[in-house]
Order: sequence, then C-alpha cells, then structure tokens
Amino acid sequence: MRKILSSPFFAALLGGAIVAAAMLIAGVGSKTYRTIVEPTALGTQTTSSGQPAWGAIYQRDAPGVVYITATVVQQAYSPFDPFPSTTEGTNTGSGFVINRSGVILTNNHVIAGAVKITVAFADNQTVTAKVIGKDPDDDLALLKVNPDGVQLDPLPLGNSDTVQVGDPTAAIGNPFGLPRSLTTGVVSALQREIQAPNSFEIDNVIQTDAPINPGNSGGPLINAQGQVIGINSQIETGGGSGSGSVGIGFAIPINTAVAVIPQIERTGKVIQGFLGITTTTVDPSLSPLHLHVSYGALIQTVQSPSPAARAGLRAGNLLVTLADGVTQVYSGGDVIVSLDGERIASATALENAIVADRPGQLVKVGIVRGTRHLTVDVRLGTRPDALPVSG
Repeated sequence: MRKILSSPFFAALLGGAIVAAAMLIAGVGSKTYRTIVEPTALGTQTTSSGQPAWGAIYQRDAPGVVYITATVVQQAYSPFDPFPSTTEGTNTGSGFVINRSGVILTNNHVIAGAVKITVAFADNQTVTAKVIGKDPDDDLALLKVNPDGVQLDPLPLGNSDTVQVGDPTAAIGNPFGLPRSLTTGVVSALQREIQAPNSFEIDNVIQTDAPINPGNSGGPLINAQGQVIGINSQIETGGGSGSGSVGIGFAIPINTAVAVIPQIERTGKVIQGFLGITTTTVDPSLSPLHLHVSYGALIQTVQSPSPAARAGLRAGNLLVTLADGVTQVYSGGDVIVSLDGERIASATALENAIVADRPGQLVKVGIVRGTRHLTVDVRLGTRPDALPVSG
C-alpha cells in the first residue's frame, strides 16, 4: 500500500481512488498527547488587500520551526569482504515545537536510522535531541530537547477536519538546507492517499500548491490564522527524474498527529486496533454517488485477510470520477456511520476512534449498506508493523 525506494527519497504510489503517480519525500536531503499545545483561537490576519498577512504570521510562527540534522550510519556488505564497510551520511529536514517542555513533531523518515540528532533553532542555537517515540504507519516522530536555556516557541495547532479546498496555506521549513523559508499557496485537494515508508497508507492527506521541496519534510503547513493544519511530508514530481517541487505537495493532517501523540509520549510507539480498510469521507463532493447518508466513512478497499473482511464489510466496486473531473472514488461500499454507538462523521474520525481502541476489542460498527442500516460486530486485530511491498 506504500512503497519505498533505496534513495534518500521514496516514491509513494497513489492507490485505490487516486491516479497513480511517482512521489518523492519532501524532506530528506542527504549526502550520498496530552502535553501537546491545544488548538488556539486566532483571528485571520489580513493585509489591506484582503490577503493573508503572511509576513506577520511568519514573524510569529517561524521561531518555532527547527532545522533537524540526523547522522545516519549504514553498513554495506560485500561477498568479497567478510567485514561490512560503514559509511556515515547526513539527512536533513524540518520540525516544529509543540510545547514548552521541548517536544518537537516531525516526520519519522527524517530521523529514521539516526545515531545522532541535532536541532537548530531560529537564534542559531543547536542542541542534541532524543527520540521520544515514533509512529511509522503515519510517518510521525516526536523528539525532545532539554528546554533549559533554549527559546521555545510552540506553534498553535488548528483543526484539519475543517480545512476546505481553496483555503490559503503557507509552508515554513528548510528546503535544500535554506533555513525557515516561507512559501504560500492554497489547499488544492483533500482526502488524498500517500504511502508511509513501511507501506501503510496515510489517508485523508491535505494537498497543497504551496511549493515544498526536499528539506521541508516534518515542517508545518499553516492556515491563515497561523495554526498548523498539517505536517509536510511528500511532493509530486510529475514522474520526472528531478527532486524539485512541481507545485503539488502533501501534508499529514494535524488531527492524525493529535490522535496518536499521547500514546507515543507514554509508550514510545503506537499500538492500535486494526480494521484492514481504507475509507474516504462522505461530504457534498460525493453527491454523484447518491448515498443514503450525508456523513460517515465510505469504505474504498478491504484488505484480505483482515478483521473487516472476516466481518463481511464491503468495499467499493465501481470507480467514479467526481465533479472536479480529477478525484476518483469507489462507490458501492459500506458507509461506516458509528463505532460503539458513537457517530463517525468522517474518515479521520474513524481512524482516530480505531487508534483509541485496543487490539482484540470487540466493536460494534454501524454501517449503511444501500438503504439499510446495519450493525456489524468486528474484533479488532493488531496493526502490523509493515505491509508487504508489492512490485
């Protein structure tokens, strides 16, 4: 479901409802919760022309964006040499401060395999960071620096569930090693899928045309209120051999991170229930499907074997192009509308609910199948560490 190449960048092949295309990680430049800040109510800052006041937002948010350098040691084996050779490389990326205790959020691929991690702040102060924990399935990682003597400027977090196509966005990061660069654009699409390094799909990803490039990975995607709505992770390359942006980037929704950060802080990892499905949010854009419900998570694919398959949940079977002429979804699948009696309004809400449940737990899944409302008992499995890489 997600694919990695052997270079410092990896290709994420869009699957299911999205046209396949080659992607590159937007962040690893290489030589060869609840301590989380709560969402903050901030007014939209605009200029006299009515455009977002990105300059003022940058002045406030940029100090909270950090430059991450990860030292990676790799061993190469040769049939002609009984002893492996060791090479040292450097990966670079971005991250941002989420609280005054020194916790930093970034992408897992930025620091994967690192033997040493340093973090540089806006005042050019560089300190060593340790890894609190990782969520490889969502390509997220938490770092910790000693807060003593360090100027920490946490970024306010927004609500990615309220993001709409056309909303202004800005990315702050370190593209090609250029510290705290600002680029701007809009949300160009929602509900995209990308692949994490361990081949799991990351659902409901935000697409933006704010230019992001290698070195931006792990940095914030910000709305017009200066709140973080996503973690910049990958870029579309148009199938070319270059590593630069072509104007399509992808950010992991901040709500996805908010759902797993408390568990990462407690245990260093995420152990979560597993249904074995991919879904897309039911909203007005799906009106051509003539669904008999106006909310929920429409099942796109059902992995076999999986708890969902054993329970008889149904995937979509007819590919439909939506009104924008680009987005494609599978119709005909079950729509999940509740979990243990709690309303499921979106695909993200379903994912967050499953994260909160434990493997082995029996859950009652409310679905709409055609015109019928049904309840299906599903015993959650344990999400595997990785999925097989196809091809």
